[in-house]
Formats: sequence, structure tokens, C-alpha cells
Amino acid sequence: MALLKRKSKVSDEIPTASMADIAFLLLIFFLTTTVFEEEKGLPIVLPEASAMEQAVSQSNIIHFLVQEDGAIVIRRGESQAEQVVSYSEIEGIMRQEIANNPLIIAAVKTDPNSPYRHMINVLDELQKANAERVSLQLWER
Repeated sequence: MALLKRKSKVSDEIPTASMADIAFLLLIFFLTTTVFEEEKGLPIVLPEASAMEQAVSQSNIIHFLVQEDGAIVIRRGESQAEQVVSYSEIEGIMRQEIANNPLIIAAVKTDPNSPYRHMINVLDELQKANAERVSLQLWER
């Protein structure tokens, strides 16, 4: 009769022979199943490249000057008179301007050193006022 010998010593080591294979398979699994969210930008419709420049009367333009510190200055047409307003006032002002002149264009000029959130806040308020004629312009000092 053959006696079976039992191992009296239990191994205290963790088998690591296939650990690299398992890590590699997990890496491939997560890379192939992960869905990355697409970056969302501003929904702005730009004119076609073949569009001709049109002269616009200054009486049909209201300028929104976005300062570096976030202050909003409004200038109407060629007038040098300036009015400092808060973001919450922009919607009401623009609604009144559209009621007075449906051809009014909101010209938004942002200081190059101003954070984008200030310009976005102005554009959001113009959108709330249903302003369809908006122009983004370069800041000229």
C-alpha cells in the first residue's frame, strides 16, 4: 500500500506569474469600454467665407464692452456716453433696445486679459433677451 504524503508546509507567497497578464487585460478592457465625453463649445453660427462685408449704421449698434475686471460698459452707436451695468441688467436693456429698433446689433467686445466667463455671461444674457443679431468684435483701445 502506497502512502500519500501530504505537504506539511503551506506556501506563504502570492503567485505572481500571471499578474502582468491580468493587469494588461484589465487595462485593455477599460481602454476599450470607457466612453469619453466630447468637448462642448459655444453654439455659434458663423457666416460663410463668401459673405460680403456690409456697412451698418452706428445707430443700429449697441456696444457691450467687457472689461478685464468683469465690468460691463454699454455704449450706444457713435455716442461716447458710457453706462456701467451689471450682468442682470443686460437682458432688460437689450429687450428694450430690440423693441425700439428690431435691426439693433449687439456688438460684444472683450478685453484680451478678461476671463472667458465674463464674455460668456454677456452672451447668455443676450440669448435670454432673444437677441439674434450679435457681433463678436476685436478689442481696440
